[in-house]
Amino acid sequence: MSKTIKEKTVILFLCTGNSCRSQMAEGWATHLKSDDIKAYSAGIEKHGLNPYAIRVMAEEGVDITDQESTTIDELERSEFDWVITLCGHADETCPHIPGNKIHRGFDDPPKLADQAQTDEEKLVHYRRVRDQIKEFVVTLPQSLQS
Repeated sequence: MSKTIKEKTVILFLCTGNSCRSQMAEGWATHLKSDDIKAYSAGIEKHGLNPYAIRVMAEEGVDITDQESTTIDELERSEFDWVITLCGHADETCPHIPGNKIHRGFDDPPKLADQAQTDEEKLVHYRRVRDQIKEFVVTLPQSLQS
């Protein structure tokens, strides 16, 4: 009897700086959907991992500290089943990457937190976006097929 090996859906999460939203999405996909998804993240630019993103993901038991901020040009893989842009800038400036492309925009936590006076006020924005990204990732890859 031969076994059927289920192929994973290969997804690239793309945002401007690959520091926050795309890192959260990659972390959630790896944490929640590793049986179905092989997740990558990249940016149009490279801004480094955002410490608040690391912190709010750790609150949910997801360690993204080993993920690296990278640009599209630095990716070792060049073909994806899906490219999901998470911000308008990435959606508008995304170079052609083989695969299906969709846009699912999320607010930019660093921009929202810019006027916050305390860390706790900043974290409110990061937590909200983290939770919204989780809600989206939970629907993957099935929601991409419809």
